[in-house]
Amino acid sequence: MRQMGPRWLATRAYQEAKTKLRIMQRRLPLENWDQRPLASWLHVRIPSEPSEYVHWRETGAGKFFFGRLPQADLLSSVSNHGAVSQADALLTGRWIYFGMLPVEAGFPPNWHCNPLTGDSAPADRHWAEIPDFAFGDIKLIWEASRFTPVYALVRAYAVTRNEQYPDAFWELVEDWALHNPPQLGPNWKCGQEASFRVMAWCFGLYGFLASRHTTPTRVAALSKMIAATAERIEANIGSALLQNNNHGVSEAMGLFTAGTLFPEFRRAELWRNQGRKLLERQSQTQIYADGAYVQHSMNYQRVMLQGYAWALRLAELNGEPFSSDVYVQLRRSSDFLDGMIDAQSGQVPNYGNNDGTHVLPLTDCDYCDFRPTLQVMHYLDTKQRRLAKGIWDEALVWLFSEESLNGQLKSTLIKPSIESHNGYYLLRGPESWAMIRCAKYHDRPGHADQLHMDLWWRGLNVALDSGTYLYNPPPPWHVAFVTSAVHNTVTVDGKDQMRRFSRFLWLDWAQGSNLLNRRERDCELWQGEHDGYRRLCVVHRRTVERRGDTWSVIDEVLGNGHHRVRLHWLFPDLPRVIEAEAGTLKLKTPRGSVVVTARSTVATDFSLIRAGQVIVGKESRSDDITRGWVSHTYASKEPALSLVLDAEALLPIRFETRFEFVSYDSLDLQSDLRVAEVGK
Repeated sequence: MRQMGPRWLATRAYQEAKTKLRIMQRRLPLENWDQRPLASWLHVRIPSEPSEYVHWRETGAGKFFFGRLPQADLLSSVSNHGAVSQADALLTGRWIYFGMLPVEAGFPPNWHCNPLTGDSAPADRHWAEIPDFAFGDIKLIWEASRFTPVYALVRAYAVTRNEQYPDAFWELVEDWALHNPPQLGPNWKCGQEASFRVMAWCFGLYGFLASRHTTPTRVAALSKMIAATAERIEANIGSALLQNNNHGVSEAMGLFTAGTLFPEFRRAELWRNQGRKLLERQSQTQIYADGAYVQHSMNYQRVMLQGYAWALRLAELNGEPFSSDVYVQLRRSSDFLDGMIDAQSGQVPNYGNNDGTHVLPLTDCDYCDFRPTLQVMHYLDTKQRRLAKGIWDEALVWLFSEESLNGQLKSTLIKPSIESHNGYYLLRGPESWAMIRCAKYHDRPGHADQLHMDLWWRGLNVALDSGTYLYNPPPPWHVAFVTSAVHNTVTVDGKDQMRRFSRFLWLDWAQGSNLLNRRERDCELWQGEHDGYRRLCVVHRRTVERRGDTWSVIDEVLGNGHHRVRLHWLFPDLPRVIEAEAGTLKLKTPRGSVVVTARSTVATDFSLIRAGQVIVGKESRSDDITRGWVSHTYASKEPALSLVLDAEALLPIRFETRFEFVSYDSLDLQSDLRVAEVGK
């Protein structure tokens, strides 16, 4: 009540009451597909016989992004044909989950099974009776039903015109319908997942429209499936709106899509208007004035932007564009993201919750590359290109036609070195830059990570965020990637900066304060603190100084009494040379050498752990197994290097960490690095 407010508590109580009273089971009863023929969804004057219905849709349906597939030679100019190999792998049962993770899921997959663990959710119960996390991590069950590989199938078909790709699409659609009757099983449970599925189905329908495998009977059946899905989204969209996050945006986009592309549905106008109204409203409440996103997550911000790009482009094509207020908000959001994108890699700090969602995978760019989204959003707003030509341009071709490739390139703007984006502070050197998090929260945070610092050099994320991994893993992984201890910050007495109440809710939010940011020539100084340890009468203050590309980070733990204090840094898993007594770690990278020196004013224990295994330091402790990991996408974790200084003394305690970057042509470290290779 104190943290979230009485209105939030009342709405949560209302949702719980709906569950207890089985409201959804009454509103959306179990059915089979034959109980609701296509005619029951259509306006009375629309023919329901498949061939006549498809003929009507040739002129009466809403306009999609493309009327015909782009030419193969045009796609070849902006693509490496990665979609062909991905589509071919899918036909053998090898899926890509969460943008990066190869999974042997089968073709067609078991739609109710987690292919990594074998956990299954019941396929014979109403979705409202199925808990989210009683059968392992339900996101691993939902992932196949997003139909994300459809984008690769269509892109591969455009290049090759191989009929095995539309054949595969329709086989997946029909198998899904067979095993997922309306409202039955886990794949109807989440309205956001249903919305992503509608997007993929529509992309496949229009992408394969000219294929001999796209028969009138199949088009009619898929139309009915989309109508049933829109009805499901509409029935429980209040639950998504309550969360004030990307779920509400995605579900509003799903309704708008069904209502725009299928005007023949009886409820199409209502869905279209409701979706538009909710998208307009949420653009004002979920995007802060400086462009930062309400969920404090880089990937969720991309999800939101991609959903809006889809909806706004459909609205433009169908002659009913959204208001200018929405475009203004999205411009702010994409400008914010522009500032966070590393120019060389296209990546952003892996900050906040990252569940592996990639709504519009329309290029050969890596999942972690945000340049396609930046290019799309900038073109949507200005009809200009933000970036020079590259493989990220394929998304423009699909959404805006080939004319977009000739769009004028926006002139390069020099960004200020220090910027404040709702608690995101950026410092920029000649070849390095840092993001520091020091937020005053108005909406619930995802991780307990005040004063976390990301450091980048020559396109490499040197000091990195550990990511998310899973929302419902078994112990000890259930809190391993969200706590203060795994971020590049300080913890006191082994406690988090905030109190974790549930899987997605922190209480007693730590609030940050910006104390100083100053720039003089090629030097910068930033200082901030947070009050997350006020219950211990302790303050953590961090000062970051940059001189050229040399960084000094001073952490002061202020207060009274005797405390255990830990400074943590996470680095990529690279060949290394360690000098524990000097507190020095040298990392070999493809771009040069990174030298990290960490010291304290009091006696400390220096430790380095990789993938839960102690490299340097005392014998392994129970919490060490979760140290030294990084998750770049959902359900995936890789080894990383976790450096810690542990101190136990009277306050104040001061740490100093120094980062220096050395090119191989200016300093020969090859002998040390050969030792490091052997050690690794």
